[in-house]
Amino acid sequence: MAAECRPKIIYVTGGARSGKSSFALQLAANYNNRVFLATAEPFDGEMVQRIQKHREERSGQFTTIEEPLALDCALRAVPAGTEVLLLDCLTVWAGNLMHYAEGKAEGEMEQQIERFLEALGNLHYDVILVSNEVGMGIVPENAMARRFRDIAGIINQRVASLASEAWLLCSGLPLRLK
Repeated sequence: MAAECRPKIIYVTGGARSGKSSFALQLAANYNNRVFLATAEPFDGEMVQRIQKHREERSGQFTTIEEPLALDCALRAVPAGTEVLLLDCLTVWAGNLMHYAEGKAEGEMEQQIERFLEALGNLHYDVILVSNEVGMGIVPENAMARRFRDIAGIINQRVASLASEAWLLCSGLPLRLK
C-alpha cells in the first residue's frame, strides 16, 4: 500500500518586520492555485492603507479570503483545486479573538482555537501559516497585554507542533527550525 501523502503545514514566525510575510509569499510562489487568508480588519485609517497596499501586492496572484475570526470555516470553504493557502497572520487573529471575546461565554476563544487546529488536520491543500513571535521581549506591564502574549504563544506552540516545516525569520534571514 502506498504511503498517504498528507498536505504540508508550514509555520513561519519571527519578530515584527523580520521578513516573515515576504518569505511566506516566496514559499507560496512555488504553487499554482493560491489562496490568501487575511485576518486583519481595517480598524483605523492606517490599517485601511496597509490592507489596500497588501491587496495590490497580491493582485492576480492569489484568491483572497478575508476572515478575522472563523478561520476553521474559512479553511473548509477554500475552493476546490487550491494547492496552497497562505494565512497571514495568526497573531492578528489572536488579537481579534480577544477583541471579540468581550462579553462572550467563558471558553469561547479556546473553542475557536480548538476548531481551527482541528480544521488544520483535515485539509486537502498545503498551508503556510504566518505568526509573530511575541514572547522574546520584555514582560508586558498590563494584564491584557500579558494575556495577549500568552494566547499568541499558545497558538504558536500548538501550530508549530502540527507543522511539517517551521521557520524563524530574523533580520530577513530564514532559519529552519523543523
